[in-house]
Amino acid sequence: MKFKKDTYINLIIYILSRCYNKPNLGKTVLCSMLYFIDFEYYEIYGTSLTKETYIKSRKGIKPKHFLEITQDLINQKRLFLRKEPYYNRTIHRYYLTIIPQAKFSEKELEIIDSNINRLSNHNATSIAKYTRDDPPFSMANLGEEIDHRHVFSRKKRKYLINK
Repeated sequence: MKFKKDTYINLIIYILSRCYNKPNLGKTVLCSMLYFIDFEYYEIYGTSLTKETYIKSRKGIKPKHFLEITQDLINQKRLFLRKEPYYNRTIHRYYLTIIPQAKFSEKELEIIDSNINRLSNHNATSIAKYTRDDPPFSMANLGEEIDHRHVFSRKKRKYLINK
């Protein structure tokens, strides 16, 4: 799978634009949302939306290109990062400095938006627990790439989207 950098950038920007008013949307929640969008897209259409590689880590989902891409966006002044207090923790929040335009098809937006609506109210703790119960994540070993094909081990579908 060849990583789709532009699609990945557009997805990060789109999620941030839709969730700008969510105080819980830090790095952990954002990375988990990217994972669930990609894996649900794979489950429905047989291919990943961004072709990102996701690694299982102790803290949850670790997208391979996330730090590189967000740092590039910060250097280009399209994003900025602030560390903010969030209850008794520090959250890494990304903010847009641009007004984005959605660059996704209707079928892509349907999956993206349904995941944003389902996941954007989670905090890091609750989304990590939610992720641990997802078969692709739970079937991988620590430090190992999460296999997209394991989405077919999910017992029930969380969406009502037709091909």
